[in-house]
Amino acid sequence: MPDAAPEPTAESLEVIRKFAETYAQRTGTYFCAEASVTSVVLKGLARHKDELGGALCPCRHYEDKQAEVSQAFWNCPCVPMRERKECHCMLFLTEDNPFACPSKTQTITTETIHATAG
Repeated sequence: MPDAAPEPTAESLEVIRKFAETYAQRTGTYFCAEASVTSVVLKGLARHKDELGGALCPCRHYEDKQAEVSQAFWNCPCVPMRERKECHCMLFLTEDNPFACPSKTQTITTETIHATAG
């Protein structure tokens, strides 16, 4: 059985959490109604920040993660998100997305991230 992914540092998780909240507010996007989706993505971004020095999209497969970070196309917010508000990870959802939280949530606590990320 493969080893579980290491936990991101508290510092990186907090940086990514604050970034996501600010970006959602700035772009008029919302977090997923299922908090575990948001939590898993935020932890993945924080883990990549720790391991690679950049918030590489954790929801895609890469042959060479370090090369991808340096190219920045899939660094969060990725080019598809910045240009078309298309978020493959379901971290930033437009208001009309059926998975967007009905309460239009743009915040998440560290406690919620830890409780729901699995």
